[in-house]
Amino acid sequence: MSKKLLSGNEAIARGAWEAGVKIAAAYPGTPSTEILETIAKYGEVYAEWAPNEKVAYEVAVGAAFAGKRSIYASKHVGLNVAADPFFTSSYTGIEGGFVVVTADDPGMHSSQNEQDNRNYARFAKVPLFEPSDSEEARIFTKMAFEMSEKYDTPVLLRVTTRVSHSKGLVNFEDRVEKVVENFPERKETKYVTIPAHAKPLRIRIEKRFKDLREFSENIEINFEEINDKRLGFIVSGISYQYIKDAFPEASVLKLGFTNPLPMTKIKNFVDKIEKVIIVEETDPIMETEIKANGINVHGKDIIPNMFELNTDIIYESVTGNKPQIIEVKEAPVRPPALCPGCPHRGVFTILRELGLRVVGDIGCYTLGVLPPLSALDWQVCMGAGISMVHGLEKAWDDENYNNIVGMVGDSTFFHSGITGLIDIVYNKGLGTIFILDNSTTAMTGTQDNPGTGKTLKGEITNHVSIRKIVEAAGVKDIYEVNPHDLDKLKKVVSEAVNKKEPSVIITKSPCVLLRYKAKEKFTPLTVNPEKCIGCKICLSVACPALGFDITNKKVFVHPELCTGCEVCSRLCPTSAFELNGEPLVYENKHKIRGN
Repeated sequence: MSKKLLSGNEAIARGAWEAGVKIAAAYPGTPSTEILETIAKYGEVYAEWAPNEKVAYEVAVGAAFAGKRSIYASKHVGLNVAADPFFTSSYTGIEGGFVVVTADDPGMHSSQNEQDNRNYARFAKVPLFEPSDSEEARIFTKMAFEMSEKYDTPVLLRVTTRVSHSKGLVNFEDRVEKVVENFPERKETKYVTIPAHAKPLRIRIEKRFKDLREFSENIEINFEEINDKRLGFIVSGISYQYIKDAFPEASVLKLGFTNPLPMTKIKNFVDKIEKVIIVEETDPIMETEIKANGINVHGKDIIPNMFELNTDIIYESVTGNKPQIIEVKEAPVRPPALCPGCPHRGVFTILRELGLRVVGDIGCYTLGVLPPLSALDWQVCMGAGISMVHGLEKAWDDENYNNIVGMVGDSTFFHSGITGLIDIVYNKGLGTIFILDNSTTAMTGTQDNPGTGKTLKGEITNHVSIRKIVEAAGVKDIYEVNPHDLDKLKKVVSEAVNKKEPSVIITKSPCVLLRYKAKEKFTPLTVNPEKCIGCKICLSVACPALGFDITNKKVFVHPELCTGCEVCSRLCPTSAFELNGEPLVYENKHKIRGN
């Protein structure tokens, strides 16, 4: 048996492959993205990026209905999008094993909220596994497939950012194919969930859950480590690693299978220990259920109930003392920023110059909210960058509607923007919508989408036209513009927002990371110090390639970062920027409002 160093996400992919999975579907989202990127490398598995998580779930569960083992993966908010089929598939059950991976993000490292998707397992009454390291991620994935088929149910595998992205040694085993000789027979009372069929299925769920309770008491991944009986912890997932570091001498009840909870095992553990603390990130899910069963434990009265935990936080929470650590100098804060040459930078420059109110969306362009760009007013979830514009426009009077614009990226438009655009057209809205087409799903690492003409497996496929979809939705005023051309962009925006009907502006320029991957040569700009007056107007575009010499009070360009997009130079009042030694002079000057 060989071993390799893998992240938790890579280990889940390996476990799925070893379990004989045939179909894998997802929509990219941190911290889950690498699961599908890894599994796509296995030739025996069909893997795809779906337009959104609901579609991905339905593709995967359809394969499970057909008797093939399948896996779905998303970040925590992705399961919100897939919740409709998720709940109903708990009723129907499956034919081939079906594992649903939810990658939660405590601390909101790359997310708009901090929901705890263990709640979904209890809500839908499906079994739940929680690995605490990469090897467990591999093993638990394989166990989940076996349990799925044994108990005729989808199985939720919950990981968190630290498990997804931390690396550990993982054992490699051979793939075991699950042979399905015949297509499953017709079972309409099981798989067609009209009310008459769903009622018996609801009863079946309760019977299944009763059986799972007994299973939870006996599964080997729920185990005790009895040491010092004065203090004990009940833990799952990454919290186990924190407790082993913070309190190595304490007793521990380690739960790898947490829905349903093994209440008899928990009670027996608590009876042996003087003081028991439940350590779980975010919601007190285990604590609430354990206390409801009359078991005396501590939990959120000691452990924080929000944000990501770590060894130091737990140690200080339990003891009231700060841990003894070596003092280290903290690194300077580095706020996230759009890449040098990012095509979104020009859009925010013009939106601020025109003083427009902007509904943002989920993507790199969310960074437009940060100073000095400071261009976003609202942002909620995928697709809301279109739908919310309609609500704002209907809520405000007619004199203000042309002050509002919305934006989504190309991948987000395919994900959940199309229906919002149809709503605007159908209900006589007046919104102006930006579709920022940079030819990739950039924020999660430049994955392909229906508009790129390439599949997750790297195969050439049909290219879905954004413009034709917009036309088919009934939008008449459609503009396409290079966002680096500020003059044209400003003219287009000024015209579009004053239309008395819906308008769409498609900005077309590839993500600069794609250009780097293609080994494109960039010619950096330079600054003529004789012309620079140190006004810092160019710095308002927030480009990492620009610096400011505080001694000479002059702007300079980092040549290794600059891509020559010229957005900064279009703001310069003295034409101090040069390209190949020649000054860059423009007919019109742009100045971001507030600088």
